[in-house]
Amino acid sequence: MDTSQIEEKLVSEIKLNSLQAKTFLLITCYGKMNKSQIAEKLNISKDLALKTSKELMALGAFIDISETEFEAMHPRFTAVNMYRRLCEKENIEFKQNKIVDSIGVVLEKPYDDARTK
Repeated sequence: MDTSQIEEKLVSEIKLNSLQAKTFLLITCYGKMNKSQIAEKLNISKDLALKTSKELMALGAFIDISETEFEAMHPRFTAVNMYRRLCEKENIEFKQNKIVDSIGVVLEKPYDDARTK
């Protein structure tokens, strides 16, 4: 699964919007960043980078290091946590989703690589 496929699965299975999916993948695969770095990498405003990162915090994907700096949690937990919150929000029974599980598995290596430079 390449990045565009993972992004598509984040949108279709976890109901992230495209920018949330791109931001999630950026931080997961490259490590903690502040709003300025996110904005530059994704070619968006700093305000939008901050807003999107805070939305991902609310979904359980990110933790805040400071007011404007964010880090992703481990993708195996994060993908399932975001899916669980989606199920709660939409009143759907939470059960194993192999696609969501595979997102976490695929992102585990880039996540680890970015943090063991």
